[in-house]
Amino acid sequence: MSEAQAATPVKNTRTLVGRVVSDKRDKTITVLVERRTAHELYGKIVAKSRKYHAHDEKGEYKMGDVVEIAEGRPMSKTKSWVVTRLIEKATLV
Repeated sequence: MSEAQAATPVKNTRTLVGRVVSDKRDKTITVLVERRTAHELYGKIVAKSRKYHAHDEKGEYKMGDVVEIAEGRPMSKTKSWVVTRLIEKATLV
């Protein structure tokens, strides 16, 4: 067995990037993920969005931050994503 195989195995987990739209709950944030897809029939580029509840153990992510979330085990009825890293801090207006 080589050293590359002995290292930790690579997990195939889904990751998404989105903006935090709510941080009101304890240890949970709501992340809005927007994506652009072509319409099935007409081919026009359409923006679609979906909200995900993600686990934030320390409560360090605030509204407006851009974060990366990864799929994990279900933690509650609606929460099965975990925040993995901060991509961009929210700017003050």
